[in-house]
Parts: sequence; structure tokens; C-alpha cells
Amino acid sequence: MQFKGTKDYISTDDLSMAVNAARSLERPLLVKGEPGTGKTLLAIEVAKALKMDLIEWHIKSTTKAQQGLYEYDAVSRLRDSQMGEKIKDVSKYIKKGKIWNAFETKKKSVLLIDEIDKADVEFPNDLLQELDKMEFYVYETGELVQSKNRPIVIITSNNEKELPDAFLRRCFFHYI
Repeated sequence: MQFKGTKDYISTDDLSMAVNAARSLERPLLVKGEPGTGKTLLAIEVAKALKMDLIEWHIKSTTKAQQGLYEYDAVSRLRDSQMGEKIKDVSKYIKKGKIWNAFETKKKSVLLIDEIDKADVEFPNDLLQELDKMEFYVYETGELVQSKNRPIVIITSNNEKELPDAFLRRCFFHYI
């Protein structure tokens, strides 16, 4: 099934081609444009049109790339061990991030990484390996998390700051 827009979202031929090309090539689609041009809505409508789940990760200036994978709560683990609790299962101190959730879905999904340009300069580069290989390593548990069904990754940017060249080379690009 190809994306051609929906009754709620009129897609140009170029935009539809970009979505379908990124999907076929299994590369992230980077959508840049001014605020309010429908970049976020595109991901919502792609998920709706293709009958896929949507996993949304809205980026803030304080967001770190690691949070998209997982967060390890070392403070809680330390506190529990100080209270005399024997720690056998470290995984209970790990909170899965949006990328991990997208990798685990039983059926194909759409992963929206919204407003990537709000984060620090290194944020996009920190996700290169994970988005390329669709896997990452959880050091605390020794687990390799691999995508069961490669998600369609749609990344939005308001063009507030330049993104690194290495990141741009790995994305299919469209400007709205």
C-alpha cells in the first residue's frame, strides 16, 4: 500500500513520493519546513493511512538521545540495595524509550521524532547507529535490542539550526 494522502491531509505528489521512497529504501524521512506547515500531522496521517500504530517522541531542548532508547535508574537501584534488597533483576530499573517501543512492536509502526532541531547539536549524531542498524545494546543487562518490524521513521525539523552532514546523508529529505 502506498501513501497518497488522506481525506484529512492533502499530500502533493512530491511529498507522497518522498514518503513512499523513504519507506521503500528503509531510511528515515526528514521533513523540514516552517512551523505550522503540517510536518507532525504528516506522520499522524501516514500512520492512519497505512493502518499502523504511531509512536510519538517530541523533542525538547533538554532531551538526550539516550532517552529515546532507554533510561537506567541507578539511584533507585542504589536506594533499594541500601535498604537490604537483593538486586537480581536489573531490568526493573530500566525504562524503555520511544525507539525501543517502536523496535518491539508486533506489527510495523510509524516512529515520529518531532522537532529534532530543538535538541543539542550532537543529538542527531547520537542516533545514527541505532537508526541505521535498527538495533542497540543495553549495557546494564547485556541485551541486544533489535527491531522486529522496522518502523517507518519520520523526523521533523523547523529548520532552527543546521543538522550534521553525517545525519543528513542517512535521511531521505523533503521540504514542506
